[in-house]
Amino acid sequence: MTPTRKRRLIAVGLILLAVGVATALTVTALSQNMTYLFSPTETLAGKAPAGASFKLGGVVLEHSIQRDSNSLKVDFVVTDRFQQIPVEYTGILPDLFREGQSVIATGKMQGEHFVAREVLAKHDESYMPKEVADAIAKAKAAHATEAK
Repeated sequence: MTPTRKRRLIAVGLILLAVGVATALTVTALSQNMTYLFSPTETLAGKAPAGASFKLGGVVLEHSIQRDSNSLKVDFVVTDRFQQIPVEYTGILPDLFREGQSVIATGKMQGEHFVAREVLAKHDESYMPKEVADAIAKAKAAHATEAK
């Protein structure tokens, strides 16, 4: 093997190694930043990651909204009509946020309640986010299986 060929082979090897390392780092970073949607039933069953951020999807339980008069703190309950999780959020809620509406809250579980850093509400009367509809359907199927 000539010295020129040897240098080229080493250069190609180093480039392939660098591309491999860059790909591995990118995949690792993306997987750590992914947040999955869970229903209250799935969350209480332990399927949600403990201590990690995730999305909680469901419906705001009727008569559960409690606003702090001195701050932007709001407590409410998210349900999939089978299980319920209390949610604590500090900030400005979307205009369409109200009881009986679908929401997706992003945050973490702290003990028995969910602390949200972002709350999204559905945009009209006929729309329910696909993820929330799927999560509620899964909870309904699981509940039907348990009832038998």
